[in-house]
Parts: sequence; structure tokens; C-alpha cells
Amino acid sequence: MPRTLTGIKPTGRPHLGNYLGMIRPALDLARSADGDALFFVADYHALTIAPGTAAQLRERVLDIAATLIAFGLDTDRNILYRQSDLPELGELTWILGCSTPKGLLNRAHAYKAAAADNVAQGRDPDHGVGAGLYYYPVLMAADILAHRAQAVPVGRDQRQHVEIARDVARSFNRAYGPVLVVPEAVVDERVMTVPGLDGRKMSKSYGNQIPLAAGPDEIRRLVSRIVTDSRAPSEPKEPDTILELYRAVAPQADADDLERRYREGGVGYAEAKDLLADAIERLLAPARRRHAELMADPQGLEDTLARGAARARASAAPTVQAVREATGLGRA
Repeated sequence: MPRTLTGIKPTGRPHLGNYLGMIRPALDLARSADGDALFFVADYHALTIAPGTAAQLRERVLDIAATLIAFGLDTDRNILYRQSDLPELGELTWILGCSTPKGLLNRAHAYKAAAADNVAQGRDPDHGVGAGLYYYPVLMAADILAHRAQAVPVGRDQRQHVEIARDVARSFNRAYGPVLVVPEAVVDERVMTVPGLDGRKMSKSYGNQIPLAAGPDEIRRLVSRIVTDSRAPSEPKEPDTILELYRAVAPQADADDLERRYREGGVGYAEAKDLLADAIERLLAPARRRHAELMADPQGLEDTLARGAARARASAAPTVQAVREATGLGRA
């Protein structure tokens, strides 16, 4: 298996959609790989939105690190680091940006969405758009290309970031020779888009998420909010948000049985919600306990991130040196 890389932005409490759509596939891929996998907490990227206080950002970084370890990341075999602990990324971002077409960044989803919203509100397209938001696809490309990552596990809505990284690598290689590895996106076809409590994609921006830190009572309360129709337990039902989430968190045989009962009739929505809440609790409970233990030892987490950063810097250094030599930077 090729070396893989996964980054997670520390912008709030991780939720079930983050786990099912990105964390679990990335951990599965890391376990199946012959070599190491890289996981980083993208605190540079967090600055493109309202970051809060310095203390809040640092706390969120540790929260993400603890979440990954709690769900099974082996930090001896794999590399876990904080993005801002790699100064090589700043240099590489600038160099790559100098050969990146501006039009490529104009087409990035985040910038296009911000510009479209401004136009809809009758404002200048670039109103309130920071240079970091516009330029962050180049930083994301540097994150990937620095480590010569061949496979980048992403959700379907994040595929464009890897496509941009591919284009950035090709642009540089056309200008300076075959220096950079062109990566591939890896999308887990089992979980493409995780539905939230309202049926839309699970997202903090919609307020429809189930936090990974939620306890059993909170999980049950949130699951009870899933909107259903008025069909009686005896009536056949079409697969819905409850069943889709249950299939993502429960054993396949249990999910198949619930789908059969849906289609044949014989299960009410209240029972289905109870089954879903129980399955989510079974999934999250062990990781929740481990996460609490890790967060109680922040220095231990800092030490883990520092060890990972040293390994990540060693990984990135040859790429940065090759880029410097190809472009003529520094002394011969």
C-alpha cells in the first residue's frame, strides 16, 4: 500500500460525520498499509475562518489528536503531528505558488462559494475574503506533496483539494522537471456523504451533527430529533436517515435485518431510533473513555505531537531540498 496522508482542521468538536467520512477510512487504510501513514492537525488552515482565541485553538488541536489516538491511531507506527510544527511547509507553499496558475485558485470551491455569496448580497466578489482563504489550496498541496504522499483519503466533497494538488505538482514538474509525486485521491465508497439529523450532510454549519464526545443521553436526545413520517410500525417503510446511519455504525447483519423489517413492515420509528442510538453508543463509548484519559494529560499529547513533528520534518526535508535545487534557490 502507498504512503497516505490525512489532515483534519481543528475548528470545533469532531462529529460522527467526520469519523465515518474521513477518520475511519483513513485509519483503516493506515492499518492495511505496509509503511507508515501521516496524520496532521491542520491549525494553519484553521486560521482561514474565525479562529477564536489562541488557547481555544491549542485546545482544539489536542482534541483532534486525542480523537485520532482514541479511535485507534498507532502513533509508533504512524506519524501524528501539528501542521504548524513544520516550517518547511511555508517555504514549499511559496515556491509552489509561483508556478501555480491563478485561474486554478479561482476555481477552488471555498473561494467560489464566498465570491458567489458576496455577489448574491450585492457586494464586491472579494468582500471579506482573506488572502489565506484564497491561497490555502496551495498550502494544502504543500501538505500533500512535501511527503510524496501517493494516496490521500478524502470525502467526496474534498476531492477537489487533491485534484488541485495534482495540478500544482504537474505545473511545477512542467517548469522544473519530474521532482514531485502526483498524488491520487482515495474516496471510501461505503460512506460518501453522512446524513445529519435533518437529512442534509452532517455538518457543524447546519447544526445537525452528533458529536463524538456525546454521552449516551445526548446521543439518544439527538437521534430522537431525526424527522420521520407518520407511518405506523406495521406499515412498510423506505430506507431513510435512520437506516442509512444505522448501516454506517452497526454490524452488516443487523443493518440488513433492520432494512428487511423496514421494507416488510414490523418496526416503528421509535424502535429504529433506539437501535440507532444504542449502536452509536457502542461505537463511541470506548473511544470516549480513552479520549478523556488523553485530554487529562495535555503534556503527554504535546510530547506525542512533538515526536511526530520530528518524523514529519525528516519526511518533508528531502522534498524541500529537491525543490530548492530544481529552482536554483540557495547555494549550489
